[in-house]
Amino acid sequence: MGRTVIRYSEAFKRQVVDELERGKFASPYKARKAYKINGDGTVESWVRKYGREDLLPKIMRVESLKERDEIKESRKRIKDLEAALADAHIDCCLENAFLEIACKRMGTNLEDFKKKNALTLSDVRKMRNRL
Repeated sequence: MGRTVIRYSEAFKRQVVDELERGKFASPYKARKAYKINGDGTVESWVRKYGREDLLPKIMRVESLKERDEIKESRKRIKDLEAALADAHIDCCLENAFLEIACKRMGTNLEDFKKKNALTLSDVRKMRNRL
């Protein structure tokens, strides 16, 4: 069985927004319930459509100084990590280009060289720990 679509007239939409403006309803939610309007954001969209966003409830965030500092520090850390990732990507690209050039000069196929000299990440870490 199909879903019923309800279309509201412009006059009705304006009436609801006007009633909100005059204070008949404390919120778009209460207007929606009074008129049995099903869509959760329907009345809010009418309020925006008619340029009365001041009638919509405001969201206010209250946070402690510690929370604010943690957020600021997290954003800085994200920015630093993104920069480090970009640097690592550039390093990887340069190393790959260098390897290709070295293989050409040695007259070796790059794929064959990689197979013959394959190292795992754990092998590289072991080598670094020895140094």
